[in-house]
Amino acid sequence: MLNYLSRHMPLRIVRVKPRPEWVGETHRVAYQELYNNFDIKLGEVVLDVSCGGDPFPYATILADAYPESTPHRAEPLIRDHRPFLMCDVQNLPFPDKSVDFIYCSHTLEHVQNSLQACAEIMRVGKRGYIEMPTFGKDVLFCWARESCHKWYAVAIENTLVFFEYNRRQTVGICSEAWKALIFSSHYHPLQEAFYNNQDIFNTMFMWYDSFRVYVFWLDGRIQTNE
Repeated sequence: MLNYLSRHMPLRIVRVKPRPEWVGETHRVAYQELYNNFDIKLGEVVLDVSCGGDPFPYATILADAYPESTPHRAEPLIRDHRPFLMCDVQNLPFPDKSVDFIYCSHTLEHVQNSLQACAEIMRVGKRGYIEMPTFGKDVLFCWARESCHKWYAVAIENTLVFFEYNRRQTVGICSEAWKALIFSSHYHPLQEAFYNNQDIFNTMFMWYDSFRVYVFWLDGRIQTNE
């Protein structure tokens, strides 16, 4: 029967729609500037506290805690002509308010002490930008355990609220299905839904002078800088 059908039924050609390169796939700043105005002026001191494999193009100083390959970073460290420092965001080697703008993208989800990291950012910087993956993004991609994420955060006005992941949350949906569709070499409509809604899949937080911080630990502790 199958042989008969294969001989007498016309072949159906399925055309696969080419997959575009989505905004922000190569450099995060491409989508970040759709939602945020960094308003960085010529001559300002701009520090990228964890430049990794995608340094902030407006940074005048680059920094990172890991010169070698690490589970905390998917890409190799990139260094260019700009000054580079090895340092931890929880202990920045800069005087108080010596940096005009601090860029901290996809860093604070990794730190041990998020309250201390935020205190250092505010001590050194006059203003800045913080970005972290949301809970939903980590769960769908199963990135929390894979990339050693300890925290997810919610931004509410001038407040950043951190929640420590529990073990079940870190494993996410326990499936490669979402990741396979988003990073497929063929087009899928979910790619458009993902890349066109980066403000939903990332916590984006602009701050000026200072901001409030709340930290909720799994053991029931609640910390704040108030």
